[in-house]
Amino acid sequence: MVWATSEYFFNWNDGYVEGLCRGFKGGILKQSDYSNLRQCESLEDVKLHLQSTDYGGFLANEAGDITLPVLSEKLQEHYVNLFETMRTQAVEPLNTFFDYICYGYMIDNIILLITGTLHGRDIAELFPKCHPLGMFESIGSLYIATTPAELYNSVLIDTPIAPYFLECISSEDLNELNIEIIRNKLYKAYLEDFARFCEELGNESGESMKELLQFEADRRAFIITVNSFDTELTKDDRSKLYPKCGKLFPEGLAMLGECEDYDQVRNVASYYPDYRKCFEGVDDAGDTTLEDLFYQMEVHKNKLCFLHHFNLSVFYSFVKLKEQECRNIIWIAECISQKHKSKIDNYVPIF
Repeated sequence: MVWATSEYFFNWNDGYVEGLCRGFKGGILKQSDYSNLRQCESLEDVKLHLQSTDYGGFLANEAGDITLPVLSEKLQEHYVNLFETMRTQAVEPLNTFFDYICYGYMIDNIILLITGTLHGRDIAELFPKCHPLGMFESIGSLYIATTPAELYNSVLIDTPIAPYFLECISSEDLNELNIEIIRNKLYKAYLEDFARFCEELGNESGESMKELLQFEADRRAFIITVNSFDTELTKDDRSKLYPKCGKLFPEGLAMLGECEDYDQVRNVASYYPDYRKCFEGVDDAGDTTLEDLFYQMEVHKNKLCFLHHFNLSVFYSFVKLKEQECRNIIWIAECISQKHKSKIDNYVPIF
């Protein structure tokens, strides 16, 4: 189905929801908030400062001392509630767009359940660890699975991401050695499918999402390559995990497939100005990692989406920016909790 519609009619269906999103984006912490957080001496101080922001009394019902797990859970719960507020107002094609945002979290949840099942864990114990955005109506049916094979069959029958499993995975693949390979295969299928959907959206939505998904595909290709060194993963198997919807496709992916060490990966990145900056910025002392620099680039790209109107990419970008904000707060809170403030500035500022 082709969703492309005139931008002149965008506000008819999606203007109110976009207004909500831009309003929620205004509540993202500013640099002054981070400055205040860095001066906190305890998690109670962190709680008190966050109460003066858009987070409000999100910890008001927590009795006793605040812990990092509780803080992380409540931060996540806060932005998920904002997401669901927008989602309840959506009509097509925005409703399907929201579904695609959630598919990535569904993959992570299913992989978590498969991993737990492989280790003999009760699925009921694992459900509280699942990401709320990756939950779906039929997830309760997975309770009956007691083996990876049963879980696999349940996934194919009852979950929205069943087509990705059918395309990439067989029940024989479900073992501990293959679990990360399975995750990457599913993400490859998901990103390529999401990219096709966004291309059908056309107009500003399609163009903005193309840029964001290209980055995500390329980042995964670089990380897969770097992490494959000194493992049993062959070059051929590694190449099959690369999403083919990024700027690296096809020449860059072909070169990555032949890389044998980190320096060769960095050489491939040198042909792409944005990625070259990331690799050049890596600190040998470990204070600034490649992952940190990719997060910085991701934040920059997602902020740019809010400079354009009449496009759906702001909803995707809002979720990514709130995720980064949660990582920032938890990092600062961990440094405070562990009395190790020398690295407290190693977060990714947003605004």
